[in-house]
Amino acid sequence: MKTRMSRRESLQWLGVGSTALAAGSLAPGCKPASEQPKPAGSDAEVIESPAVVADRERRMKWWNAARFGMFIHWGLYSVYGHHEWAMEDEGIPVAEYEQLAAQFKPEPNAARAWAKLAKQAGQKYMVMTTKHHEGFCNWDTKLTNYNAAKQGPGRDLVAEFVEAVRAEGLRVGFYYSLMDWHHPDGARCATDEAARQRFVEYTHGLVRELMTNYGKIDILWYDVDWPLDAKGWESEKMNQMVFKFQPDIIVNNRNGVPGDFSTPEQEIRAEKAGRAWETCMTMNDSWGYQRADNNWKTTKTLVRNLITCAGNGGNYLLNIGPRGDGSIPEESVQRLSEVGKWMDKHGPTIYETERCGVHESLFADFTRKGNTLYIHVENWPGSTIAIGGLKTKATAAKVFTSGQKVAFQQEDFRLKFTGLPEKAPEDPVTTLEVSFDSEPVQDMLWIRQDRPRRGVGL
Repeated sequence: MKTRMSRRESLQWLGVGSTALAAGSLAPGCKPASEQPKPAGSDAEVIESPAVVADRERRMKWWNAARFGMFIHWGLYSVYGHHEWAMEDEGIPVAEYEQLAAQFKPEPNAARAWAKLAKQAGQKYMVMTTKHHEGFCNWDTKLTNYNAAKQGPGRDLVAEFVEAVRAEGLRVGFYYSLMDWHHPDGARCATDEAARQRFVEYTHGLVRELMTNYGKIDILWYDVDWPLDAKGWESEKMNQMVFKFQPDIIVNNRNGVPGDFSTPEQEIRAEKAGRAWETCMTMNDSWGYQRADNNWKTTKTLVRNLITCAGNGGNYLLNIGPRGDGSIPEESVQRLSEVGKWMDKHGPTIYETERCGVHESLFADFTRKGNTLYIHVENWPGSTIAIGGLKTKATAAKVFTSGQKVAFQQEDFRLKFTGLPEKAPEDPVTTLEVSFDSEPVQDMLWIRQDRPRRGVGL
């Protein structure tokens, strides 16, 4: 089966982009970081002072509790409707692509519908593309005329986004692509020092505007650092400037330095304990609006992904790709609305959860708060449910949403729940809440090695 390379996988295959991340199809479970390919450069082991660690914990407290956010890819590619990489993938001349700017005329305050949908879905923060690889700036920058205020929209779309997000009580995040297919120094900066200096000054200037024009910003989400490395981008200096203006902000790892959190793309891959991470993922196969892409994930898959991220100590940044007029594809609205209905009841099993030491089941996934384990039964097996390898004593069990008590027996190698309905009480996922006398721990090798075996012939 042929699968399309992600944007970062393409760059990694070409041998460029120091923060490239391999992005394949979603693994059935979240593997330990030691079993995953290690991204180059950005996540190298760094020894930090206690003060630095404490400050990061302070800044990221809300983010670690949030678990669920909305990603928005919106730009000139949304007008074209062929995919956010169309300019490069189709080899469109810059002068021809620029003409899309005159056609980019979104409805006023389109972001209000996005923010209302995010709130309804149970998402706690939103991250929008202020500038994607195409180089078009969605705000009223003073550094280029290639921006939303001076072109088709005739207004500052970033300002509208910020206002809409805050109106719903959500946190504000800015995506910013370092790679730029439009700027004349965007490629030659790799081989021409004068061009590099000009382009880095331009880049730092744009980021400075974003950090100073819109009040408090909660997240800065860098993307593709081609064609320079962290030294070439002067990334440490750039981050110092960011924190000067936004002391409470958190930044990701895609400008060539570790930042505050890692960003696996289109796959769920946990970092080692202590390192924050967030999986960003599309609902179909495209980030920007792609009118021909009908490969939509089911609501059940989206809920399962959210559970898997939360259970492994990570966040889930789920993308929408609005059309050029700002409207959200109906398929996205439907799925996020359905996720929101589930989150209305099950949100406490996702928000503020901690990294869980229980993962193995053929029909369920898990999240945890303290000594409480939430068993999210995704494929309901019938009236009896058993979880193997639990080394901790269970003290009580119930259906999370109804509070109905569930009978259980705990044996040496399994915890068995009985008297359950033959059919799943809830759709798409039913959750059991189980209390333990200490933090629940699972050891599947214990079953394999120590469970008694029968004699030959019996």
